[in-house]
Amino acid sequence: MLPVRIGQYNNLTLLRISDNKISGALPCELGNMKKLNVLDLSTNHLSGGITKSLAKLKELFELSLENNELTGSIPPEIGTIFTLQKLSLSKNRLVGPIPKQLGNCIDLLSLNLSGNELHDSIPVEIGSIRSLEILDLNGNSLVGEIPEQFGRLQSLETLNLSHNNLSGEIPSTFNDMTGLKTVDVSYNQLEGPIPNITAFRNASIDVVRGNKGLCGGIVGLKPCPLEKGDGKLLVILLPIIAILLLFMVTFGFWYTMIGRTKRNAKDQLVSTNENLFAIWSYDGVIMYENIIEATEEFDSKYCIGSGAYGSVYKARLSTDQIVAVKKFHILPDGDIVGTTEISRQKAFRSEIRALTEIRHRNIVKLYGFCLSPRHSFLVYEYLEGGSLENLLSNHETAAGFGWLERRNVARGVADALCYMHHDCSPPIIHCDVSSKNILLDVEYEAHVSDFGTARFMKPDSSNWTSFAGTFGYAAPELAYTMEVNEKCDVYSFGVVTLELIMGRHPGDFISSSLSSVYHMHLKEILDRRIPYPKDEFMTDLISVLDIAFSC
Repeated sequence: MLPVRIGQYNNLTLLRISDNKISGALPCELGNMKKLNVLDLSTNHLSGGITKSLAKLKELFELSLENNELTGSIPPEIGTIFTLQKLSLSKNRLVGPIPKQLGNCIDLLSLNLSGNELHDSIPVEIGSIRSLEILDLNGNSLVGEIPEQFGRLQSLETLNLSHNNLSGEIPSTFNDMTGLKTVDVSYNQLEGPIPNITAFRNASIDVVRGNKGLCGGIVGLKPCPLEKGDGKLLVILLPIIAILLLFMVTFGFWYTMIGRTKRNAKDQLVSTNENLFAIWSYDGVIMYENIIEATEEFDSKYCIGSGAYGSVYKARLSTDQIVAVKKFHILPDGDIVGTTEISRQKAFRSEIRALTEIRHRNIVKLYGFCLSPRHSFLVYEYLEGGSLENLLSNHETAAGFGWLERRNVARGVADALCYMHHDCSPPIIHCDVSSKNILLDVEYEAHVSDFGTARFMKPDSSNWTSFAGTFGYAAPELAYTMEVNEKCDVYSFGVVTLELIMGRHPGDFISSSLSSVYHMHLKEILDRRIPYPKDEFMTDLISVLDIAFSC
């Protein structure tokens, strides 16, 4: 049995007592060990409920209580431990629903609740944990449909939903889960076609066994039937298709001969940009004509923003997918406004190169591109929340943008920059980190965008460049040294963080010394459009302010 006095060790950061014969209940005094990073009591004989006092452990990274005899429900308060990266409560006797509050643990990498007696439906909020890599809910009594929000889990690699009572079809949004490697949905009541993704295509029949209604492309699984009347329709259409093919071949030969000169010129362009064209299209959906039609030849009514190099348009494709299209400014003679053709190509190539070589949940996703004499544009995912700049400048939307959401935005931007600077080789310098280039989804998840001025850092280069960036966010020394390095982005991040705290661009405030800031009242700094932060959040907020000035 764990002694009550264990709570006295409040400086302990790791408590791992797994694979022993500890029995009894979890003492509520565990909540006093507020510096704990790891709490692992797995594979013991612990019984009773999970104490709510664990929610006081605000620095906890790992909570492992699997393979015990714990009963009762999962406390919703666990969802307030925002630092959690691993939560394992598997192989117990837990009952009740999965708390939707777990969706607030946005840093979770692994969530394992398997082998319990959990019931009700899977909360859609789980789809908000975009960092999630492992999700195991097998061996419960979960009902209802698989949430379509699972399609947002771009980092998910392992998904196990087997041995439940889930029904309905597997959501089509699974087609967006390109990183998924292993999946198991066996022994449920699912029906309809399986998604056409690698995780299913490379799987055996075992991962879908026990679902009488599933069909599709796994060996041993019945093929999906044709819709009623499709057989007769094929008999009618086949002769027509044959005639059309013959006509198209004849016309194609004629068109080839007539348009040889024009096509040769185009071939030269494709050859010049061979690496760029290699990534065009997103599952064959996004096409040049589709974009032109969706924006009515880039009509101004679809324009949702404009920058130095181009304008951004909102486009609804024929598939009903909404994308953002960044079209570069081109004059009739082929030059971009205020730049030469070489500058245009440089900006375009820079953004293409940056976006195709990185993958991160806090960096905007590139779907495709087009480079032609008539139109040059990039096709991104569309983020409903718009830019951070627009959100903060609107009194109504800013009032609903609380301190927790603002802190999470700062963390998301920091994660993106850390990835670019330290996990990419060579490192990538954004050069224009500003509130207008931070886009938000409906859940206030931050996505860094606009790599038009991105600079790739090579150890053997001097990295001198012409000034690029947004005044007020760029490091002051960049204007006269023209030397680009990671510190430029760090400075800009500090400005954006202050903007999050103050609700407006900090202006001259950023030149204040840290000591003078400490003598100011926080009320003079904080955005007054939202309630003054509570005491338990104040420490976090001061830490964020500290970091901002350190940048």
